[in-house]
Amino acid sequence: MDNDAERLVLDLARHRALAFLKSLPHRPIAPALDAEALRALLPGELPDAPDAEDRVINALADFVEQGALSSSAPRFFGWVIGGALPVGIAAEWLTSAWDQNAAAYALSPAASVLEEICGGWLKSLLGIPAGASYAFVTGCQMAHTTALAAARHRLLADRGIDVESAGLAGSPPIRILTSTLRHESLIRAVRLLGMGAGSVQAVPCTDTGTVDLDALPGVLEAGGGAPTILCLQAGDLNTGGFDPFGPACRLAHTHRAWVHIDGAFGLWAAASPRLRHLLDGAAEADSWATDGHKWLNLPHDSGFVFVADPRAHQAAFGQATSFALLAEGTRRQLDWNPEWSRRARVFAVYAVLRSLGRSGIAAMIEQCCDVAAMLVSAIGALPGVTVVAHPVINQGLLRFWDDDALTDQVAEAVRQSNLAWFGTTSWQGRRAMRVSVSNWRTTENDVPVTVQAVAEAMARVKKGVVF
Repeated sequence: MDNDAERLVLDLARHRALAFLKSLPHRPIAPALDAEALRALLPGELPDAPDAEDRVINALADFVEQGALSSSAPRFFGWVIGGALPVGIAAEWLTSAWDQNAAAYALSPAASVLEEICGGWLKSLLGIPAGASYAFVTGCQMAHTTALAAARHRLLADRGIDVESAGLAGSPPIRILTSTLRHESLIRAVRLLGMGAGSVQAVPCTDTGTVDLDALPGVLEAGGGAPTILCLQAGDLNTGGFDPFGPACRLAHTHRAWVHIDGAFGLWAAASPRLRHLLDGAAEADSWATDGHKWLNLPHDSGFVFVADPRAHQAAFGQATSFALLAEGTRRQLDWNPEWSRRARVFAVYAVLRSLGRSGIAAMIEQCCDVAAMLVSAIGALPGVTVVAHPVINQGLLRFWDDDALTDQVAEAVRQSNLAWFGTTSWQGRRAMRVSVSNWRTTENDVPVTVQAVAEAMARVKKGVVF
């Protein structure tokens, strides 16, 4: 490919990307086509002959834009999904152009040094002990896996077992204690690490969805000294609730248990002077996991993991290689990560952190919380609406006419309006519509439009329009 051809295809991609981003506040949120219609747009067989690159890019953009859920739109409230900041998108474009492998310093000195810088910045922002190790991963799923691998190493090494060499056969089972409201990604991490979903035991929760401190001592003692990992939550998916970290950590450590905090989005409350009290005691944990593509509004895929015991972290992933080019005084990232060859996603992290700074990150977090509170209060004031959970941070729950089926129907009617997009969930045995605000694009100007969309959806459902 000559330089002119490169420029033309990249300029085309830039043009299509900017047009899509410009359309986000106005384009339908739901995909335009279903799976069958999308399949009909694609060739059934891989073509034999090459195709013009501009035609490929245009066809790809046309296809994706008809099958895309506009989760970056300002009135998407369905799940905890951010909308990538422009500076992050720009850095991601450059990341693809630079095509760096972030496995080790020798492969990309720039990526290695930036991970050192951003690792320190993130620990400072999130209230993580300065001596903790870190890794840049694809998301909270792999952050959990990384942290629990370090926990597995430490707990079994304390009992004289080298799990990395001998495997799990013959080792004592590791108990995984979670709240009854844990996120399923934790269970997947446990399965991936060979500890088995059957090792997961639930700790009772209070009425607000947080771990019951009165029940926790009995659950810990019931293990009879078995190696134990206690998983706590910073930001419950439904209510945004926070577990009592300090007391729970101290109780767990009395029983030699490892404490892991799932802070997929809630850990970012630490960046806000107004909200960081919610994480009091969280620094006493042994590991922490969070996403960058949620509340930091980075492009997918981006997650972070931190481990208070760097030796356990490195022992779980370190691997000698005959072909390594070691540079004294540098960090070999693959010794801390589940992946070897991987994208240098730290470039976008650096761009977003530096462009926002501490105050900008705090303002973004607080804006989401404020809009979530406005939405829940305004929709909750409509006749027939019950506020099931006011937002602790950026998550709230609403229910319609105190009826499961009607609640689901109202949420579906809102989605079909394409003015806003909400998901539903089950909370304490009842269906509810979840309000989730994580997008930097969402402002108080989106509140009246959304409230009107919900009111109109309720009117349609009340008239007997079934979805």
